[in-house]
Amino acid sequence: MRTTLALISVLAIVAFGCSDEDVGYEPTPLPLNIPQIFSDNIISPVIPTDNPLTVEGVALGKRLFFDTILSGDGTQSCASCHSPQNAFTDNTPTSDGIDGNFGIRNSMPLFNLAWNYGERFTWDGKELSLERQAIEPVQNPIELHSDWNDVVTRLQAHPEYPELFESAFKTSTITKELATKAIAQFERTLISANSKFDKYSLGEATLTENELNGLNVFMDEARGDCFHCHGSPNNPLWTDNIFHNNGLDATFTDLGLGGVTGDPSDNGKFKSPSLRNLAYTAPYMHDGRFATLDEVINHYSEGLNNSPTIDPLMKKVDQGGVQLTEQDKADLKAFLLTLSDPSFINNPSFQN
Repeated sequence: MRTTLALISVLAIVAFGCSDEDVGYEPTPLPLNIPQIFSDNIISPVIPTDNPLTVEGVALGKRLFFDTILSGDGTQSCASCHSPQNAFTDNTPTSDGIDGNFGIRNSMPLFNLAWNYGERFTWDGKELSLERQAIEPVQNPIELHSDWNDVVTRLQAHPEYPELFESAFKTSTITKELATKAIAQFERTLISANSKFDKYSLGEATLTENELNGLNVFMDEARGDCFHCHGSPNNPLWTDNIFHNNGLDATFTDLGLGGVTGDPSDNGKFKSPSLRNLAYTAPYMHDGRFATLDEVINHYSEGLNNSPTIDPLMKKVDQGGVQLTEQDKADLKAFLLTLSDPSFINNPSFQN
């Protein structure tokens, strides 16, 4: 009996001193809120089995995303180049890092990333997951210009972050891998699917005659011929998530995908961005060369440049482009703007 009582006492003391991890604590699962427009048309999102979404993980990722603690001098955060008001990009051709150095690429907008089936991220596809993508800006000398070891030290010494990591990942020992997992969780919740065209597709809104003609131009292989790279009502991501040389240049200083793969046939290829939220994401293209949507449309209409790796989908490159009429240009622009989602840029869940 004494032995039994002693054993019970020991177990009670051990149990009293245990952490949440030891008594079976688990972060709260957070099912992704999949819009009807997606569930009706495209397959399920891609969520890594080793980084499931949780309430605590997403909250931690959001805080990290907006925290200047990630930068070398404490002045910039992820949101400095990926602002909610700009559909998580910024309004400059190329972004300014903490040292005042501008890169060569435009910040890509961030939304609907859980449906990136190719799992290649960034303009040139060099990052093979959201988790890996989140590593680069922190340590890049022309971006946040920090060192992950220093960042982890700062986070570990912070009065709140160790507890937040404990809640999200059941450990208060902070690592680069856990920090980027949290950021990726938050980024996967950035879903945009409430544009005027989404409502039209669901029978909740009507389009004007000009907007409808713009859709026809977009889908017409003899006119706009846009849908091959940029989706359709049956692909409401409005991108194919594939890399194309869309006739921007005859020669290349930025090799794009070719710089990653080393294959000359990939030179000048960049990822097709989604056409959602164009009202908020100017300037356009991988280098932000076009300040307006009109300039983008003019490029495809009469500004194409031929090169050895030009995409076969640029069928009228020898004529300079698809040669749209001024009315078709105006209507195409009107349609493209129906893909913008004001509720996304104003969603309080995505604000700091």
